[in-house]
Amino acid sequence: MAGYNPRMSILPSQHQQSRLGGNGPNNPNQNRAMTQKKQEEEAAYANMRLPDREIVGCINELGIPFTVSDLQKPNPIQVQQIFEWFGEILMNKTRQTVDPAMRAAMEDVVGQQYGDGLMPADARSLMGFFVSLRTLMVHCGVKDFSFADLYRPTHDRLVKIFSYIINFVRFRESQTGIIDEHCNRAEATKQRIEFLFGENQNMEGQLDEMRANRRQMEQLVAEKTRRNEELKKRLLDLRRAQEKVAQRLEDAKIKKGELANELEEKTALKLAMKQDCAKLRPYVLQSATALQNSLTELSNTLNGDKGHIDSLDRRARALQTSTDSFAVVATDVASCIKLLEEIAVELAKEEEENIKNAKQRDALTERGASVREVERTELMLQRQLAKWAERTETLRSQSEEKAARAKEKMEELRAVHKKLSEERGEKGKDIERRRVRIEQTEKKMLDLKENIENEIHAAYDEYLKLESHVKLYITEMEQAI
Repeated sequence: MAGYNPRMSILPSQHQQSRLGGNGPNNPNQNRAMTQKKQEEEAAYANMRLPDREIVGCINELGIPFTVSDLQKPNPIQVQQIFEWFGEILMNKTRQTVDPAMRAAMEDVVGQQYGDGLMPADARSLMGFFVSLRTLMVHCGVKDFSFADLYRPTHDRLVKIFSYIINFVRFRESQTGIIDEHCNRAEATKQRIEFLFGENQNMEGQLDEMRANRRQMEQLVAEKTRRNEELKKRLLDLRRAQEKVAQRLEDAKIKKGELANELEEKTALKLAMKQDCAKLRPYVLQSATALQNSLTELSNTLNGDKGHIDSLDRRARALQTSTDSFAVVATDVASCIKLLEEIAVELAKEEEENIKNAKQRDALTERGASVREVERTELMLQRQLAKWAERTETLRSQSEEKAARAKEKMEELRAVHKKLSEERGEKGKDIERRRVRIEQTEKKMLDLKENIENEIHAAYDEYLKLESHVKLYITEMEQAI
């Protein structure tokens, strides 16, 4: 059977040649080439064609209920299920596996809002599965596979497609060992590459995390350094203020000591004067004039002493005020000293943080060394990956050589198969002629059977009519009697 092309024109060959400018000198050669190619395809199909019962048996062996009547009168839904089953076995693809990609493409083209309305899910997944299935058919040898074979299948097309698929599956099963060996090697190489790639990604993630931590630590170190400088400046200012307050306190203490000494001297002088007065009092009582004079002198002296005492009291109050101010200053100095102690504690904490920062800086240096070690490891892994790639290329070239040898053997087998197919084609033609004769005979027998059945039905109808007439006649006779 020739390859089916749904786009071929139904015009005769002369009209096609006249429409295509068929008067050129190369058209006869092209026609001969096309005829020869068509004959080769027919011969190849004759060799690959399987009987209906064998096709049905193979499909039933795979676990799919299928009969010869289903093959002769195909149901599109059942045919699509069979194709989907073949696609899952040979390509590991079904409608469900291609549906996410088709859905994403549909959303990109028409948007998510109108996608399901313009393109239903069943039609979308069937179209995506058809693309993968057409690739499989090309590998199987069916180069004219179309969408019509899914939604409008025919007996001849299904016989051709199933024959090619079953022969492809048989050939694949005969080469299972070689295919599994190459697949296992490719899978192992792929897993190794994925493992190395994942490890590389993890290393890059760790390197990025280390770099981010390093930047954060540098920022923290800069912030701590700036804060430390500010605290140092503040400490220096406080120390200068403390020195000034201490100097003022020393001056006040010295002045207080001088005033206290002067007060003691004045008090001692006062006591001495009182003693002198007590000693002179008996002598003063001897004369009124002298007493008056002495009284006047004593009054003057007393007034002078009172003024001096008042001045001393004023000085004492001034000294008390100075002492109070000195106490306040001492309190301020104590608070400053306490603040300095707190600052010293903060400085100690800063020193500890600086030590911690130094340790963290050392840790960052070590991590940088580990990062460089990771980079060296990455380079080694890349080299190993390159070596594995070279080995993969070598294995691929070896597999191609083996495939070429297998292809040569396949060509030899095809030549033998072609000879056997020619013999089988001749026998098939003889069988076809006999089958046509048998079908004609069966058709005649069916026509004869239908005629006999029609005559039987007509005779039975006549019998029923006669029986009704006889019954009617008997009834009338009984009524007449």
